[in-house]
Amino acid sequence: MLNNYMMKKSTIDEIRERFDNDVERFSNLETGQVATIDATISLELITEASKRIVPHAKTVLDIGCGAGNYTLKMLSKVSNLNCTLVDLSLPMLDKAFERVSKETDGRVEVKHGDIREVDLQENHFDIILAGAVLHHLRDDQDWESTFTKIFKLLKPGGCFMISDLITQDTELLNEYTWQRYGEYLEGIGGAEYRQKVLDYVEKEDTPRSMNYQLDLMKKVGFSSVEILHKNMCFGAFGGIK
Repeated sequence: MLNNYMMKKSTIDEIRERFDNDVERFSNLETGQVATIDATISLELITEASKRIVPHAKTVLDIGCGAGNYTLKMLSKVSNLNCTLVDLSLPMLDKAFERVSKETDGRVEVKHGDIREVDLQENHFDIILAGAVLHHLRDDQDWESTFTKIFKLLKPGGCFMISDLITQDTELLNEYTWQRYGEYLEGIGGAEYRQKVLDYVEKEDTPRSMNYQLDLMKKVGFSSVEILHKNMCFGAFGGIK
C-alpha cells in the first residue's frame, strides 16, 4: 500500500497527459533538456558505453523513449539496430517511430504503455536504455520488480544503461545537492522557473539514489555495475548481465 506521500504523486494518466502535450520540447537531440544538468554528456556516455560493451549489438530497447533521442544517439554509434520503443505517450511514440525509422534499416517496433505492464520477449535485447524515466517508479517493490523484469529482458552479456534524476542517501548531502540544483535552475530562468521545476519534481517524481539503484541491479542478478557520471542530482550509470 502506498503511503500518503506516494498518494499525492501524479498518477500514470497525469504523467501520460503531460508528455502528450510536450512532444516538440523532448525532440531536441542536440541540446537535451535545459533543466537536466549534463543531459548531452549523459546521453553520449551511456550510448558510447553500450557500444563498447556490446559492439555487435542487434537489438535495443528504449524504455520511456520519449521522442527517441536515446535510440537515435545509439544508432549513430551502432547502425541498423532492431529498435523497440516503449512509452506511455502515443504522440511521443509516433514522433519517435518517425525519427528512428529514418535512421535504421532494422525493424522498429513500438509498445504503447508502461514498461511494468507491456509484454516483451525475455533474453532478447543486447542494450536497454532508460533515459529520465525510472524516477517515476514509486515504492521499493515497484523498483525491484521493474529491475527484475529489465534483467530478464536482456541477453547474457547485454547492458542496461540509465541516465536519470537521483538523490543522495545522506539527508544532509541530499539537501545540499538539491540546493545547488535550485541555484542552477535560478541561474537559467530566475526564481519563478526554479520553483516551477522543483514543484513539478515534488508532484511527479520519486527518484532514488545511484547507490540504491546499483545495489538493486546487483541484487536482481547483474554481474557488474558501473558509474559513468554524476553531477549533483543527475547521474549516468548501468549494469552488465
